[in-house]
Amino acid sequence: PPSTPPSTGAGDRAPTAATAATSTELPGDDARPAGDEPAEPAAGGDRWVAPLADGSCPDGFPIKANDNSGIFHVPGGRFYDRTVPERCYARTDDCQADGYRAAKS
Repeated sequence: PPSTPPSTGAGDRAPTAATAATSTELPGDDARPAGDEPAEPAAGGDRWVAPLADGSCPDGFPIKANDNSGIFHVPGGRFYDRTVPERCYARTDDCQADGYRAAKS
């Protein structure tokens, strides 16, 4: 029978497109335009992100939290549209865990 060379492990295989992409990507190395990306999440992990350069909250993080007042505003709330957030959250529970309270209706 024909002999096949012994395998020396995964290191002798060429990377696929999927493994090459994941092994060479760096944080922030994506195709989004500059200024359209939130800052890195802070110590809260994935609980909050910084607002976008235009002052809006990114998709998936619609709740606006204001550090000066310690209040968070949900979409549709009385002062939501005029609030300039310092943080954007996905869940009200996360806002409360970080010390913010809900805006009065």
